Amino acid sequence: MLDDLPTEESNPRTVDIDRLDTLSVLQRLNAEDQLVAPAVRAALPELARAVDLALERWQRGGRVVLFGAGTSGRLAALDAAELGPTFGIPADRWVARLAGGDGAFFKAQEGAEDDREAGAAAADDLSAADIAFGIAASGRTPWVIAALERARGRGAATIGLACVPRPDLANFVDVAIVVDTGPEPISGSTRMKAGTAQKLVLNSFSSTLMIRLGKVYSNLMVDVQATNEKLRRRAARLVQQAAGGDAAVAEQSLILSNGEVKTAIAALRLGVTPEEARRRLANVGGRLRLLFD
Repeated sequence: MLDDLPTEESNPRTVDIDRLDTLSVLQRLNAEDQLVAPAVRAALPELARAVDLALERWQRGGRVVLFGAGTSGRLAALDAAELGPTFGIPADRWVARLAGGDGAFFKAQEGAEDDREAGAAAADDLSAADIAFGIAASGRTPWVIAALERARGRGAATIGLACVPRPDLANFVDVAIVVDTGPEPISGSTRMKAGTAQKLVLNSFSSTLMIRLGKVYSNLMVDVQATNEKLRRRAARLVQQAAGGDAAVAEQSLILSNGEVKTAIAALRLGVTPEEARRRLANVGGRLRLLFD
């Protein structure tokens, strides 16, 4: 039952928070925030399993489809939106679906999370190549569980993220990532510690998968899409950092490579044309590390 969840309990460390001055309130909230990262660390083995499962499906051409309601869905949408410019991921391969539809990102639609039929329908297009990733702080959101159940029935790999021990969604997933964040500073407000934990997990999940896919060389985002002036400057710096030489050479190589950071780096490092650099990159699955080690 919802009333029995740790996230709904009264937090003994904050029962007097309404008596405190502004700075003391902030200090108390910050002290609670300090508990989140260790809770995420405890779940890293399951998170690693989730990344490896997603990697296998992704390499088969599948998609990552995130399902969430309320804060969980909004955090999923933020993660999905950022992967295109950062790592060059097509928008149709990393998708967030929110209970209540896209409009629920801007305006809360609390009743939508109870609609099991809509949750199942949201996963109707998944296939055995895809990954369904359900996110629910309570671990029991009907819309999310129905989506995971339908996705699993269609052969998709399934991952769940919850912020309570022994979540219901664990019964519907191949990998359950359980981050026990305990009682919230404001009882039941899972946009706080649970939301922070979800953001940390989603960041780590997507970033680690991108690293494993070769979209990071050293610690450089070498598949960045330079769609504005800031990103064009960043792309030129990345080429210069990875290939050496001066800024003018890096910028020229980037221009000749049609803005492709990986191609520009490979062309400079190997002393070949951009066309030959692309060919060699294709032979190693786009992994710069395999070209140079």
